[in-house]
Amino acid sequence: MKLPATARALPTLFKVSFAEAVAYRAEFLVWMFSTTMPLIMLALWSAVARDAPVGRFGQKEFVAYFLATFIVRQLTGSWVAWEMNFEIRQGTLALRLLRPIPPMLTYAVQNLAAQPLRLVVALPMAAIWLASTGAGQLTRDPVVWAAFVAAMLGAWLVTFLTSFTIGCLAFFMESSLKVMDVWLTLFFVFSGYLIPVELFPPALRAVVDWLPFRFQIGLPVELMTGAHDRAAALALLGRQWGWAALMMGGTILLWRKGLQRFAAYGG
Repeated sequence: MKLPATARALPTLFKVSFAEAVAYRAEFLVWMFSTTMPLIMLALWSAVARDAPVGRFGQKEFVAYFLATFIVRQLTGSWVAWEMNFEIRQGTLALRLLRPIPPMLTYAVQNLAAQPLRLVVALPMAAIWLASTGAGQLTRDPVVWAAFVAAMLGAWLVTFLTSFTIGCLAFFMESSLKVMDVWLTLFFVFSGYLIPVELFPPALRAVVDWLPFRFQIGLPVELMTGAHDRAAALALLGRQWGWAALMMGGTILLWRKGLQRFAAYGG
């Protein structure tokens, strides 16, 4: 399908994908509430900071950080690796390939169409955040807010493309979900999901700053909570989008190689 025709088909694809998300809303909500680890870490770190701050983090700062982490996690998550792994193993990917719209685009739209349901959870948390910590924990720089919006899109792209790439590995192995488990373990440790990246020892942080995990969660949270000035925000944003571009190239290459193998086996 040519680009104009694809663009015309997108609204319908969004409507169908949103209807699917609503149809499976109970399963969807269970998945969202399974990502409440930041709220547990909030309680733990707040207890630690009760007597004295940890770095720049007092109790209020930890509340702001982990509520922001919960919100960013809700809005940037992607489950495409599990979906692709199932469809490749069962051969049902062939049905998706018969459609005139590129499969990567349909996976992306399915993820994005679920955002309204995620907002149902994220917006009340944002309200709780403002009520508990006040607006003083938010950045007041409009340029940093603009960088935050771009960082949210970049975080979703890095997460989606990572998940898509791992899903493509199912073309070459029995199941790629073990790879996803390894990635998630590294993500939990190094993304800022459980521990703010700036609390890492300097030597470790120097390494983490160049890994993709921080750009999935940590960067948008840091921008929202005013941890960076304009120059640092834009530099980190450039690094994040560099990762997104790199992953896009690797994903397309792996997808094409995988499709050749899928077709060879009669998928």
